[in-house]
Amino acid sequence: MTHAVPAPTTGAVPAPIPLREIAPWAIFAGVVMLVLLYLVGIDQGVTSLVPGAMIHEFVHDGRHLLGFPCH
Repeated sequence: MTHAVPAPTTGAVPAPIPLREIAPWAIFAGVVMLVLLYLVGIDQGVTSLVPGAMIHEFVHDGRHLLGFPCH
């Protein structure tokens, strides 16, 4: 049994998303990415925002996988 696929309608154009609706989400995603970059790549435990070496040990293998030096 074959299913018929409806033919696409010509002239149906998706509505553009206004920049004002995208900008807050893009800024939020950028801030989250910078925080993750800090936690994985820059946080060495010495000048850490989070005391102790817990974050460093938790992401240690990921640091090596991404090419960040940590020793």
